[in-house]
Amino acid sequence: MTTRKKVCVIGAGVSGLAAARSFKKRGHAVTVLERSHELGGVWEPSRSYPDVQTQSPKDLYRYTDKAMPKDFPEWPKGPQVFSYLSDYANDHGLRPLIRFNTAVSSMRRRADGKPGWELDLETADGEKVSESFDFVAICTGQFSEKNILTHPGQETFEEAGGTVIHSSEYTDPAMVKGKNVTVLGFSKSATDIAVSAVKSGAASVTIVYLESVWRIPYFVGGLINFKRILYIRAQEKMFPGWSLSGLARFNHAIARPFVWAHWRALEALLTVQLKLNKTGLKPKEPIEGGVNCSVPIATPGFFEMVADGRIKAVQGTFQSYEPGAIRLTGGERIKADMAILAVGWKLGVPYLPAEYREKLVEPDGQYRLYRLIANPDIPDLGFVGFNSSFCTVLCADLASEWLVRYADGQLAKQPTPDEMRANMDMMLNWRRNERPAAKIYGGLCVAPYHFKHFDELIDDMGAREKRRNPLAENLSPPDADAYARYLRSAPDYQVA
Repeated sequence: MTTRKKVCVIGAGVSGLAAARSFKKRGHAVTVLERSHELGGVWEPSRSYPDVQTQSPKDLYRYTDKAMPKDFPEWPKGPQVFSYLSDYANDHGLRPLIRFNTAVSSMRRRADGKPGWELDLETADGEKVSESFDFVAICTGQFSEKNILTHPGQETFEEAGGTVIHSSEYTDPAMVKGKNVTVLGFSKSATDIAVSAVKSGAASVTIVYLESVWRIPYFVGGLINFKRILYIRAQEKMFPGWSLSGLARFNHAIARPFVWAHWRALEALLTVQLKLNKTGLKPKEPIEGGVNCSVPIATPGFFEMVADGRIKAVQGTFQSYEPGAIRLTGGERIKADMAILAVGWKLGVPYLPAEYREKLVEPDGQYRLYRLIANPDIPDLGFVGFNSSFCTVLCADLASEWLVRYADGQLAKQPTPDEMRANMDMMLNWRRNERPAAKIYGGLCVAPYHFKHFDELIDDMGAREKRRNPLAENLSPPDADAYARYLRSAPDYQVA
């Protein structure tokens, strides 16, 4: 019988809630540490920009044991996602487990020689304490630490009345009314904010970007829900994955001309639908070479606003600030009262001791994580939500179910440390040499291999039921209810 553990879950967002639920369900004593005043992570209202909504449809952006309400739209807005997460926490009795306004400043192996970690904690009012845990699940994901950029002249720009903020601080559309707004970046949040600024009465809106990227509209060709294209197993099979057999490699070689034609047809359709030639925003890279977690959904109205001049798109980046303006690297001077930096987030686990960070992250930034969840050289520790994807909630749900079994030695295929190291080496080689696009976000992106990743996880867990019928599997997206059945078919247990 597995022994009950004192488990610490760091983060109370999508992933932290999944991990807390999985460990609690098995009978462990769970404490969730959340540095904010509320749960939800990026969906916590004070961190959300106006009109933020999911990139994934609601039937994919959900836990296996809780569907989103039927009256929610296909792509729920931020307040609706927060409501869903709050209800999920209440359903499973998780809220009482959460210590809000509590951050982890550092951690180390327990001094008493027992398995686990000692964490140094700091509350919002400055109180500092240390506490030991038998196991730690890091669930802060990839959107925890802001990436802060500074450029020469910022202080002068601000003294003259200008404002510089990170995109996560754009929470009130009234702040842009009547102002000349410049957005740096070309992510989904960058284009969302640019469109929001136009609708909110900004005097002018400019978006500054390094390279254009392919975007997928919610409905390709105005008719086909994009989940029917990018989220199906048949589409996934067009991308050579890892650990392919000789026959699979041969089949990919035979199909290569047909796959090439498929992608060129999709590019042609998107070029027309999104006015990419007219706006000058047609990407240079073939679409299949960049399909990963950085492929954003097209913000409704963005390309139309660029085409008619309501948004000015300029290629380049910031060089410096001037009073009332921003100077770009190409020499262009952009009139600006407000700069919104949509430059993303920092990857990393700063509170992990340096000796373990070196075991976790390669010199080139690639993470060493078996199944993107655990590293055998960092004991009593796991990660949930680092397996980023187009269906984040489902990924976190399955990862948390895998992690609790791994921690308890209850995986049907419990890997040895040597097996884990060999697999990590193989995956690193595959990302570096066979699919460079897979190196995005430190190699922590599952897309476009959702089914292959999920197959590995549920097989490790010993699920007796693993597949729907072949037609459903090949032509429809991952089904959360189906994965709920697969999980129920895996061996069950409780800790003593």
